[in-house]
Amino acid sequence: MPNKNTDPLFQIIKSLTKAEKRYFKLHVNKQIAGEDTKFLKLFDLIDKQKDYDESKILEKEKTIKSQQLSNLKAHLYKQILQNLRNINSDEDIDLRIRELIDHSAILYNKCLYDQCVKMLDKAKNLAKKYDKNVLLLEIIEFEKRLVTKYIRSNIEVKVSELIKASDQINKKINNINTFSNLTIKLYSFYLKIGFLRNHKDFELVNSFLYSTLPVFQEEQLSFDEKMYLYNSFVGYYFFIQDFERGYEYAKKWVSLFDENFDLILPKIEIYIRAINNLLVSQSKLHRYDEFKITVRKLNSIVEIPDLKLTENIRLLLFKYSSTHRINRYFMLGEFTKGAKIIPEIAESLENFEHLLDTHYVIIFYYKFACMYFGNSDYKKVIYWLNKIINMKDVDLRSDIHSFARILNLISHYELGNLDLVDYYIRSTYRFLIKKNDLHLFQKIIMKFLRKLSSITRDQLIDAFKDLREQLLPLNDKFYDRRPFIYFDIISWLESKIENRDIQEIIREKALKKISNNV
Repeated sequence: MPNKNTDPLFQIIKSLTKAEKRYFKLHVNKQIAGEDTKFLKLFDLIDKQKDYDESKILEKEKTIKSQQLSNLKAHLYKQILQNLRNINSDEDIDLRIRELIDHSAILYNKCLYDQCVKMLDKAKNLAKKYDKNVLLLEIIEFEKRLVTKYIRSNIEVKVSELIKASDQINKKINNINTFSNLTIKLYSFYLKIGFLRNHKDFELVNSFLYSTLPVFQEEQLSFDEKMYLYNSFVGYYFFIQDFERGYEYAKKWVSLFDENFDLILPKIEIYIRAINNLLVSQSKLHRYDEFKITVRKLNSIVEIPDLKLTENIRLLLFKYSSTHRINRYFMLGEFTKGAKIIPEIAESLENFEHLLDTHYVIIFYYKFACMYFGNSDYKKVIYWLNKIINMKDVDLRSDIHSFARILNLISHYELGNLDLVDYYIRSTYRFLIKKNDLHLFQKIIMKFLRKLSSITRDQLIDAFKDLREQLLPLNDKFYDRRPFIYFDIISWLESKIENRDIQEIIREKALKKISNNV
């Protein structure tokens, strides 16, 4: 029997809005009769269940036999999808164009060629207006089939036009395909290892980028080509920690939409991603005034006229708006204030957790832990870090897994759990070796933590100073500076040396960086 919450039919019914359920019932009631009412009864039974349970369905509805259930579920699932398509066809531009192409095929099969041509013209105008290149190519290919059916003279002119249009759109699609392939390949690198670790990583991603990119003139590219190009460059520069260049391309990406406002709704998901990437770069560079403006742009998306807030869009907006609510407090060094919003975000995260990818769940957990660390609440730091450390899939964002273990060690030290520090040092060392992530920074930290138990209180300040002097030069080296993205250990050491609150030190530095960008 299927798992109570993973049955596809149960999931799709639970995803329906009240309006969608009402439309489905009204539409189905007009069409069904007799035996067909069974699948509507099945719909109601599943809709009322909190957890999916087939035995209770069969128990409550005696007219449904166990041997019928599989086919009945398949039929109901198909009906729901068809109804969702009908509801969304006017609002989703891809569905509108697809519907016109489908209608054209019906007219073609009826030999109503003139009507077919007119229908395809409507589809082509929409595809051009919204830069739907793949659909546009399909329309042009359809026109090639039609050309001998309705043109009686000057056929050569029309054929030449179609061939030229086909070649142009194929070139666009090839570029888009290349740029989008590059984007997802770079993202796969990032998912595995995080930011650039060493020269070998750089050579790998750099050679891949420049061997993949086609020859192009940016000003001659179409909207979609530019959109995917900027996306790939943002990913590349973020990966190699060049946030200034990443910021430049993220700005161009968002500006592209600002200059083509009518394309925001048809490409809303990519628009949201563009804004998110601009916010990431602004937060990394401490461009706080710009960051506030861009946050307002993100929050105002829900006010765009005619926007349909699908579950997918709600998920994206939750993911990015919550991330940047947290990032704002990181930028300002206001950890006490930031810690107050974590329970609220964590509660919302539970509602979305089954929809969120594991990667983003890890990011949230690590951000929660870092916020509590800045607020010196080490028990809560360990609580959230343990959620990462105990995950089964440690190959996804192994960088965060590595630094979660190091931050966990330091948190246990802060709580005086020196016996646990000794235990975790060994397990952390084994993990870093296994993940090929035992670099100079990690080696220095591990060596320091290992000797803590033999250091007297009088020697402690000197030990912290010595560690700081060893780590500071790493921040100026291209590959060795990577760890400072994950954890501001220098500020922690300075808090120990100066006997000051870590939040106070980080806030002073943060405000200085922000003032330098004003």
